[in-house]
Amino acid sequence: MRKTVVSLLIAGLLAMGTVPAHAQEGPPLMTVVKDLYGVPYKSSGTTKKGFDCSGFTRYVFEALGVDLPHNSASQYQVGQPVSRKDLQPGDLVFFKTNGRSISHVGIYIGNDTFVHSESGRGVVNTKLSDPYYWSKRFVGAKRISSVHLQANAIPTAAPAAKKAVQAASTPEQPVQQAQAGAAQAEAPQPEQQTAVPAQAADVPTPEPQADAPVK
Repeated sequence: MRKTVVSLLIAGLLAMGTVPAHAQEGPPLMTVVKDLYGVPYKSSGTTKKGFDCSGFTRYVFEALGVDLPHNSASQYQVGQPVSRKDLQPGDLVFFKTNGRSISHVGIYIGNDTFVHSESGRGVVNTKLSDPYYWSKRFVGAKRISSVHLQANAIPTAAPAAKKAVQAASTPEQPVQQAQAGAAQAEAPQPEQQTAVPAQAADVPTPEPQADAPVK
């Protein structure tokens, strides 16, 4: 009976607009990343004042509870290998930009795109399939399970919905009270004009930019 009451309460909140559909918490990975776009490139940088490539990935993964070394070649020694065709958001992608050894790292975010801190551009999105530079320098990818789970998490309900579920599920709240509340909600009520709050504008995500040809 209690599960039925909880389900009815949630459905009622959604129908009444108490829990707006857009009030969702996105995957933790992108919650961290979206605030770092535009941070400039800085050699050996590890803060929002400036990142180098491994400093950026280290900062993001640290926010998700994973401690990475501050070196792209060392980061390549962490996690499980992933083939290019099986890449998923949260996977680390590695490149040889000097022709000899691994020297660059980024984070795959889906749709053939990875985010990284690039010299001269800072934190940006780039297409992995870019034929002029990145595609032919791709070496491999690694997956760290805890980050993979967070990167691909299903968005959770907004805090208001969580509180409503907790309130309806509290043992001290008799089922009779919930039923009485449902009956009261079904009774005819005087029509009221309800002001609809304006929704906040979506935060724009920078479009992937083409990399400059390597001289």
